Amino acid sequence: MPGPIQSIQRAAEVLKLLAHGGAHQLSVGEIARALDLAKPTVHGILRTLQEVGFVEQPVEGGKYRLGAALFQIGTSYLDGNELRAKALNWSDSLAVRAREAVRVGVLHGKHVLVVHHVFRPDNSRQTLDTGALLPWHATALGKVLVAFGEWPDGELRRFTRHTLDEAGLRAALDETLVRDWAYDLHELVEGEASIAAPIRDGRGAVVGAVGISGPVERLCESPDQPPRLELVSYVREAARSVSRELGGLSW
Repeated sequence: MPGPIQSIQRAAEVLKLLAHGGAHQLSVGEIARALDLAKPTVHGILRTLQEVGFVEQPVEGGKYRLGAALFQIGTSYLDGNELRAKALNWSDSLAVRAREAVRVGVLHGKHVLVVHHVFRPDNSRQTLDTGALLPWHATALGKVLVAFGEWPDGELRRFTRHTLDEAGLRAALDETLVRDWAYDLHELVEGEASIAAPIRDGRGAVVGAVGISGPVERLCESPDQPPRLELVSYVREAARSVSRELGGLSW
């Protein structure tokens, strides 16, 4: 059996690096140092990826970012995802009721892959998060998925002073198992909160999570208090509705 093709492996590493970069834009030198490759090699890979639309260079001679063609491929995968298809209408309804952004996610390694995102129903400028990878340990979506699954390997990066350590996370996951929903408070972004609940399939297994996110002052009674129960009920109702669509609930 022939071995792996090195050039394809290196191109994949470049794409993964761009996908996980903090600003999602990196220079040739930054990519070369991160992957321990020669600059000419990286430049050749980037030029090839640019020709097929997998990366873009917004400014000539500047940094690179993922291209639209790659997003279209990812969207095709997400469109075929049954969870996303079943969650479309209920996510829209949840956004209207809660008046907040809605995300549906699945566990992808040590991240949450956002398979569907509904904008907050107002006129504010927002960025589409479909296809984004969120850190599981600092999001309500991730806590739900890991509570009913397995603890992913990897470092628990601190994003704010409120990001939970391992002991705090394990306690939060135990609570999630009991009450069947989770939340985060300032843990990913200072001043923001999120609420999420599990989505189950016909076997009763948790196959995803749906949740809302927004400013703490809108989701909570006060900055250091759990989310408002009215919003929790909206999220849980949406999760149960999607679960019914998947055959996970009979009522």
